Amino acid sequence: MRSPFGGVNVRTLALIGKSGTGKSHRAQIIAKENDASFIIDDGLLIHGSRVLAGYSAKRETTRLGAIRRAIFQDPSHADEVKKKISEMNVDSILILGTSTSMINAICEALSLPMPASIVRIEDVSSEREINTARMIRKGAGKHVIPVPTLELKKDFSGYFLDPLRIFRERKGKQSELLEEKSVVRPTFSYLGKYTINDSTIRQIALYSAQQLQGIGPGGRVYIENYSSGIIIKMELTVEYGLQLQPILQKAQEKVAQMIEHMTSLNVLKVNVLAKNFYFKERP
Repeated sequence: MRSPFGGVNVRTLALIGKSGTGKSHRAQIIAKENDASFIIDDGLLIHGSRVLAGYSAKRETTRLGAIRRAIFQDPSHADEVKKKISEMNVDSILILGTSTSMINAICEALSLPMPASIVRIEDVSSEREINTARMIRKGAGKHVIPVPTLELKKDFSGYFLDPLRIFRERKGKQSELLEEKSVVRPTFSYLGKYTINDSTIRQIALYSAQQLQGIGPGGRVYIENYSSGIIIKMELTVEYGLQLQPILQKAQEKVAQMIEHMTSLNVLKVNVLAKNFYFKERP
């Protein structure tokens, strides 16, 4: 069937399974086996290990909002993905959905042809694997996104993200990384939404910096909040006589690492200034 994207043929196929049965976990494997270069999953257009366009349904605050996002009911959302599909000259695409009607709704919203073939999760996963996936979804509210965690940090700032790496053991050789996915706990899960006060972030930043040799007590922290993460500006007290650049660089790295680890916020930048000096008492 002809696609509206410049007359180029787009081959579509679908992976169908009920919510929480492990579709996203299987997506990359199914795509490779069927020579599908691109994936549509929960509102995102994915190519290889990159998110090319879209807005993840897992960022919505309600289940209804997540469903609407996943089937591209927002015209601006759909237009963004359609434009990227056209730009990338997509020739084959795997669409994930919970039912045939959901797949059809996505195809209609994105002006894609209906699937040439349909794969059902029961055909590619054992009953045990499906039940395990359901238990993880129901018990921990965990969802899988088939791209590396580093790719999602900007869009999921403030969410708990865990990397899921799949390796292949090779006899006598180092294990080979086959693919990497991410596990996220959406705000519409029963775990709910959490917030972190700026004063808490300031305390973490100062404490982390002051654990380094050459950084003294006191200091100020300013925080700029953005939807994609935070920018931290620090004024520190540094020991007189030491080289500033190595100390401040270590402070930048340490602060970013600790805040991301303890809060799940995406740290866009840490700017550090040596505002004051202190004299270390010599024995």
